[in-house]
Amino acid sequence: MKQIFRSKTAFVLGWVWLAFVALNVWDLIARYTGKPSLVALAVLAVLTSLVYAIALRPATVFTEEGLLGRNPFRNTFVPWAAIDDVSVSHAIAVRHGDEQVLRLWTPMSSARERAKAQRRGMVPERRGRFQTEPTLPKAEQAAAEAFAGRTHADWVGDQIRERAEKARLRDETAAPVRATWSWDSIVFVAATVVLFVGVVAFG
Repeated sequence: MKQIFRSKTAFVLGWVWLAFVALNVWDLIARYTGKPSLVALAVLAVLTSLVYAIALRPATVFTEEGLLGRNPFRNTFVPWAAIDDVSVSHAIAVRHGDEQVLRLWTPMSSARERAKAQRRGMVPERRGRFQTEPTLPKAEQAAAEAFAGRTHADWVGDQIRERAEKARLRDETAAPVRATWSWDSIVFVAATVVLFVGVVAFG
């Protein structure tokens, strides 16, 4: 079963940008003024290609066979049995092979998100005889402390680690790691840049 993890914020903002571009394209066509309109359309095309590559395309994909890291301009597939270690800081780093490291573009954990996660696990102080907040049961308090400081990226990192360990326990043969260029992103960005240069130079 395939599981896909993305940055929700980047994904939503990417679609908001597409809606903004659609409205502007309609307005520029309706009020066409020659070269200025063409230049504006070309600028929107370049920015949209970058938004696609950076915000909409990146994903971390779990398949039955392994982990697919879909970064802006690169696809890397690592079989579960080939994963040696996983660490999480700002981004998830997956170590495999001869000290090779795959840094996943998403999900990432910002300092703000980590601080928010840390606060979630803090138990409110008891002030005075009359408490304004209910006291958590011991089980819920233990769960909150266990998850203190843990972000979505930490959780995904744990899932990768668990799947890699299960693959090793099954004594699976590590298939080769495959890395390929993301030609859709490359062609899209290159085409829009060429379009922009052409419009500015010859439009």
